[in-house]
Amino acid sequence: MKNCLIVVNTDKPKSELLGIETANFLKLRGVEYTFLDFNGNEQDCDWKSFDFVITLGGDGTVLFAARGAAKHSIPVFPVNLGEFGFIAGVQPDEWEKYLDLFLQGKLKTVLRTMLSAQVIRGGKIVESHQALNDIVVSAKSAAQTISMDVSVNETTLGHFKADGAIVSSPTGSTAYSASAGGPIVGPDLDALVLTPLNPFSLSARPIVFSTRALLQIKLIPSRNRDAILTVDGQKPIDLKDNDIIQIKKSEHDAILAGTSVEKFYNALRNKLNWSGGPNGGSNA
Repeated sequence: MKNCLIVVNTDKPKSELLGIETANFLKLRGVEYTFLDFNGNEQDCDWKSFDFVITLGGDGTVLFAARGAAKHSIPVFPVNLGEFGFIAGVQPDEWEKYLDLFLQGKLKTVLRTMLSAQVIRGGKIVESHQALNDIVVSAKSAAQTISMDVSVNETTLGHFKADGAIVSSPTGSTAYSASAGGPIVGPDLDALVLTPLNPFSLSARPIVFSTRALLQIKLIPSRNRDAILTVDGQKPIDLKDNDIIQIKKSEHDAILAGTSVEKFYNALRNKLNWSGGPNGGSNA
């Protein structure tokens, strides 16, 4: 662990100051570092040049880093400066302790399932993307619908008219999918979750699939033609009629340090008030 990329979320006021503190911490331990400013937009980076990545921001910053680091099996050490911290498991008051353990090889890392998405147009692959949270196919404009044929392993699930569809990993099940009524899935499970977005059918319900599944969404020509594919809520790609979007488990897993199933459930309880009853579960 001799070369580190420090990703600083420029929208977080504390991030730049913590970046300086982190850099000094690494310098004292003989670790070289490079800063990368992240403003929420996709950026080019030579990820393979680094042994590990430190993210200073929220879960969105981790998503950005994971997409770049996973294909090179580079671990991400995420310090949480955001609101939820489902993925960024290291809190600001404990980063020194956990980073020291990490550099000594004494901090456990976990693998998180990632998604792979390909856009096929005219029989050719025109887009390929990786996601840690979710892949979303949706209408480009609000208050519009799109028509889709959805299948799993070449078995048709049906023709759907909806605002769109979300395919999420277990990690992403607490994000957009949950807000659309999808199930929350433990992050240590191997699963894919398909959640329709405001479907024009009461029978259209979220479905959980094995990671052996190949999901396919085909855009059917309709009056509202503009549709997009969004990767981790950060990278929209324009789609066309008859495009086929194939989604499956990626061959690469995200490697996260200082994150655990226990921290996930703690965040679920503390951030989403998953407490078992009214008034935070209190009997008073």
